[in-house]
Amino acid sequence: MELPVPDPEKLLASWMEWETGENTPGRVMANLKTGGLPDLLEAIIAAKADTSGSAGSPAANAG
Repeated sequence: MELPVPDPEKLLASWMEWETGENTPGRVMANLKTGGLPDLLEAIIAAKADTSGSAGSPAANAG
């Protein structure tokens, strides 16, 4: 089963439920996880690595 693409607007809405006190932190974390936040963050990191080449490697940052 393929998961839907994460929706940043829904993820932000979940976060704001915690900010405004509508939900407990545990419920918000569950909503963020099932909403695809880990996948979204991984995609952002992968895209950043693709555009910066090897800049993310420790050897490239040692100089």
